[in-house]
Amino acid sequence: MNLGLKEKVIIVTGGAKGIGEGISESLALESAIVAIVGRNEADNLRCIEKIQATGGQAFSFVAELSNPEECQQVVDTIFTMFGKIDGLVNNAGINDGVGLASGNYEKFMASLHANLIHYYLMAQACLPHLIKSKGAIVNIGSKTAETGQGNTSAYAASNGGRNALTREWAVELLPYEIRVNSVIVAECYTPMYDKWIKTLENPEEKLKSITDKIPLGNRMTTQEELGAMVAFLLSKKSSHTTGQLIHVDGGYVHLDRAI
Repeated sequence: MNLGLKEKVIIVTGGAKGIGEGISESLALESAIVAIVGRNEADNLRCIEKIQATGGQAFSFVAELSNPEECQQVVDTIFTMFGKIDGLVNNAGINDGVGLASGNYEKFMASLHANLIHYYLMAQACLPHLIKSKGAIVNIGSKTAETGQGNTSAYAASNGGRNALTREWAVELLPYEIRVNSVIVAECYTPMYDKWIKTLENPEEKLKSITDKIPLGNRMTTQEELGAMVAFLLSKKSSHTTGQLIHVDGGYVHLDRAI
């Protein structure tokens, strides 16, 4: 598919593993220049090696996104290197299990910084460059904001904030023709998901009980499917789409469980 992303500089936070890796690979296949931002350089380089093996372009930028100064610094570094920024994918985060009964103020605030605050900081740092390029922003969100999950108050709150910022930014950035959308994830089998499910009793049974509830195909969404939607939303092929929360979830959130 030719989405017109050739040589477009796209930042992907948390772009080396799991969903972020799928996004980075999809963008590279569209000949974009992928700026992978993450705290672990070894992970970044491993992903870049895979992308380069298929002829793609990707570069590593190390930053701790819970640190506001590092958010600005990494955007400045990317702009200095490439001279432009055409898109931002806010993806980095973790379902860290900070619940109501099990959490406290410090853990809750730390989770917001790990899962929400840097979405704002990265968008703000990129904004002058996106205004020049008339670029786009895609925020990755989770079903937890709409469905709840239990024992994950901070992560659910962060995703509610991601949804709200998507709509708010879409309005604020209309004069600049910057489009802002979200891709909402339900069940995708990532390394973190694998680590979580293996902590449960009878993980194989639990996994089957989850996939049985996913209406389309009784299977999880793949990283590639999520990456393909993100690439589409960053491209001019979606030139009149903004402020949308797009669920790529096989109907998990909105279709009747009885089916």
